[in-house]
Amino acid sequence: MSHFSLGLAKWSVTIKTSWSNLLTYRLNFFLQVIGPSLVFFFIKYNLWWAIYNSHQGDTIKGMTFSQMMNYHVWALITSLIFRGYNSNSLAEDIRLGKISTYMIYPFNFWEHQTCQFLAFSSLQIFVSSVTFFILFAAGIVIFPTFSGVILGLSFSLLAGFLWFVIQYVCGLMAFWLEETWMIRVMTELVVNFLSGNIFPLELYPAKLTVFLKYTPFPYLAYYPIKMFLGQNDEIILPLIILLIWIGLFSLFASRLWKKGVCNYTGAGM
Repeated sequence: MSHFSLGLAKWSVTIKTSWSNLLTYRLNFFLQVIGPSLVFFFIKYNLWWAIYNSHQGDTIKGMTFSQMMNYHVWALITSLIFRGYNSNSLAEDIRLGKISTYMIYPFNFWEHQTCQFLAFSSLQIFVSSVTFFILFAAGIVIFPTFSGVILGLSFSLLAGFLWFVIQYVCGLMAFWLEETWMIRVMTELVVNFLSGNIFPLELYPAKLTVFLKYTPFPYLAYYPIKMFLGQNDEIILPLIILLIWIGLFSLFASRLWKKGVCNYTGAGM
């Protein structure tokens, strides 16, 4: 068997094992499927309905209630596709000394974590599809164009890899910290507010929006949403900036791993 075929087989088996682990609790998976649409309707829909009802005028920053709901549905879909992954298990493996196994296995630690992420993301695509069709049937979201679907999915998958690398960096901090949950929570909060996930960036000050364009944050929500909506005035520059941030975080993660392994003592085994 060639080296490539052997590597492909290892990735395939690890992804299937991750699928098996994720689907062990069927009720939990069922709630994951129906939960997002129910939470969206009872919280976001009713919240923005109340805001628009109390607002003098039919639009807020040029967005009608229907447009705002359409935006937030795609914010939910994109977050389901790639934002559910976290580095808790990664940090736990380091803290409990479980990564010692990967020192002797012919499968690198980052490869194992990437397989877990890919398995999780593939299931989340199914969950997000069910959520979309439930909300589409309820008349809350407009079906996108074919080009919008292609561009939206492409940007979402790239944004997903950026999110994975950011989470990987957070998890690697377990080499120096006893707990990394605070870093993960802070990262979630910052990303939620600056990515356009909670509010469209049109509601932010113009100068802040221009600044955010060159940070990784809007590529974790705002730009994938705009691609799905077909409001993509520019594609090349956002794509280049997104790829640059993926490269920078990947390089930083590689450096952190090398430094962390040098300090690793296998504590907790």
